[in-house]
Amino acid sequence: MPSKIDINIAELLQTTKTIALEIASPKQHRDSNKILRFLLDYGYDVYPINPAHEGIQIAGRKVYGSLSDVPVPIDLVDIFRRSDGVTPIVSEAIELNVKAVWMQLGVINEEAAALAKAAGLQVVMDRCPAIDIPRYQSLGLL
Repeated sequence: MPSKIDINIAELLQTTKTIALEIASPKQHRDSNKILRFLLDYGYDVYPINPAHEGIQIAGRKVYGSLSDVPVPIDLVDIFRRSDGVTPIVSEAIELNVKAVWMQLGVINEEAAALAKAAGLQVVMDRCPAIDIPRYQSLGLL
């Protein structure tokens, strides 16, 4: 039987349409690049964020310098940063009325998570959509 957390994350994945992935790497062997491609393959509208590579293309998608540069409303920010670099991203997500933040495997920042939750954002921490999506599909949640 799926847990409440699993059900909440599955619902988030079902209702999410636009994802900003920060920091997206142009290097194909990097996890952020692989996850960006995975999310595109699953039909999400993904916007890579990387100020060092602003304007280039990754997987056919224009790279933006910041969340505020993305030209459409963002549902979810998928964060590929060290844990100590998460708070500024969460703060910007709050300012932009993003619905959720997702911290990748190994990215744990309780302070940033509490800040996001206090602002009404859904928070997923220390998880990976490339693991969760197939799992939830096999459970019939997606």
